[in-house]
Amino acid sequence: MTGFARTEGQHGEVSWIWELKSVNGRNLDMRMRLPGGLDGLEGPLRAKATQRLSRGNLNVNLQLSRAVAQQEVRVNEAVLGQILDIVNDLEGTHGTQPARIDGILALRGVLEFVEATDSEEDRIEWEAAVLASFDEALDALALSRRDEGRRLQVTLQELVDQIGRLTAMAAQAADARRDIMRQRLETQVQEILNRVPGLAEDRLAQELAILMVKADISEEIQRLVAHVEAAVDLIESEEAVGRRLDFLCQEFNREANTLCSKASDIDLTQIGLELKVVIDRLREQVQNAE
Repeated sequence: MTGFARTEGQHGEVSWIWELKSVNGRNLDMRMRLPGGLDGLEGPLRAKATQRLSRGNLNVNLQLSRAVAQQEVRVNEAVLGQILDIVNDLEGTHGTQPARIDGILALRGVLEFVEATDSEEDRIEWEAAVLASFDEALDALALSRRDEGRRLQVTLQELVDQIGRLTAMAAQAADARRDIMRQRLETQVQEILNRVPGLAEDRLAQELAILMVKADISEEIQRLVAHVEAAVDLIESEEAVGRRLDFLCQEFNREANTLCSKASDIDLTQIGLELKVVIDRLREQVQNAE
């Protein structure tokens, strides 16, 4: 199910932005982009997402920054020692004037500017705040997906209603076909008996009964009706039902195929083909369901 969320947070001088985007997927697949040094958060983040989501491709992006750039000035003792040794040698050998401290510090490499590092306690605190704010991002994503789910629910209900109507039409066509088929078979049986005197009528009646049973679609109709009722219940449910609806689509398709294979007239065949089209559309939409 599609959805997007963007939330912001701050703890002390550290601020961050969460961006979450989900698209349709049969299973839950997560991809995370975290700033360097925060790889340890990936496990807890995945655990939180798994508790809230069951299907979809989820992209998680975390942007981290500091309100004020902190830097420390450090003296490179090794470089400074080498420079002082040279200065002393020059003073002793050439009688040069003593070097001034500001001049020495201005030399390249003597002073180093490095970003200040957080204390272990500070880092633990803001990392915990970043992790906790991920719940807010998941809440926002859930709202976005819920809005999409309401629209999807209407679409799914309409398609299931179409399947129900086509099933009822197939049942009516089958009832009308049953009498016509019986009359046609009885006529054919009578013609056979007239052409082949002495043919056992009971044996012929058995073959007739077998043909009638093979052409009967009442069981397929009953199963389609049951599947429609089950689909309606799932669509109205507040739980994650995507996988169960996906399974029901397979069952719908199986019954529609059997119905088409048993159809012996154009009307029932057309209903069966239309039924397969609607089932295929339902299956496509179900892939968007949680």
